[in-house]
Amino acid sequence: MRLSELSAQSGVSIATIKFYLREGLLPPGERLSASRAEYNDVHLRRLRLVRALIQVGGMSVARTKDVLSAAEDDSLDQHQRFGAAQSALLGDQGPEVAALQPGEKARATVDELLEEVGWGECRGYPAYWMLVGAVASLERLGYPSDLAHLRPYASAAAPLAVFDLGVIGEYPPGEAQLEAVVALTVLNEPVLLALRRIAHAYVSGRTFSAGTGEGAAG
Repeated sequence: MRLSELSAQSGVSIATIKFYLREGLLPPGERLSASRAEYNDVHLRRLRLVRALIQVGGMSVARTKDVLSAAEDDSLDQHQRFGAAQSALLGDQGPEVAALQPGEKARATVDELLEEVGWGECRGYPAYWMLVGAVASLERLGYPSDLAHLRPYASAAAPLAVFDLGVIGEYPPGEAQLEAVVALTVLNEPVLLALRRIAHAYVSGRTFSAGTGEGAAG
C-alpha cells in the first residue's frame, strides 16, 4: 500500500507516519523509487501498536523505542524478552526510586510477601522497586501496608497473570506475540484499574447506602 493508504487505514496523518519512520519506530517500506515506498500489514500493525503505546500508555517516543527494541531482541528467549519488555515499560525503576521514601521497612515487607507466595526470584525486578516505593508511600501516610493487607492483592494478581499469559500465548510466536506482550500490558492496566473502581462503587453502594443500594459514585 502507498503511504497515503497506510495513513487512511490507520487514521494516522502522513506527517506523523514520516516522523515515526525517521525515529525508527516504524520499519522502512520497500523502496520502489527515490520518492515512493510500499507498505504492508506489518507496518499497519506496528503503527497501531506505536499509537497505543504513546496515546494510551502515555509513553515518550524514546521509551517506545526501548520497548520495541526489547521486544525484537533475538538474543533473548521468550521469557527474557517478556522481562525486557516489561522493564522498558516500567522505565528507570530501581533502588534510587525506593530510596526517595523511607523504604527499608517497606522492602522487608515486600521481600517477606514475595517469599511467602513463592515469587522470591523476582526480587530486584523493576516492578519490585515499584512495589517497594508504593508500600513505602502507604507507610509514610499512615495507611495499612503490612502483609495482611498486601496478601489479597498478591492472591488476585496470580490468576490474572496466568490469564494474561494465556491470552498472549494465543498469538503466533515471533513479532506478533511479542507485540501482544507490550500492547496487552499497557492496554489492560487501565481496564484493571477501571474495573477495580467500578467494583468499589458497587460494593460501596451495597455496604453504605441506606436506601436504594446505589452509591453516589455510581
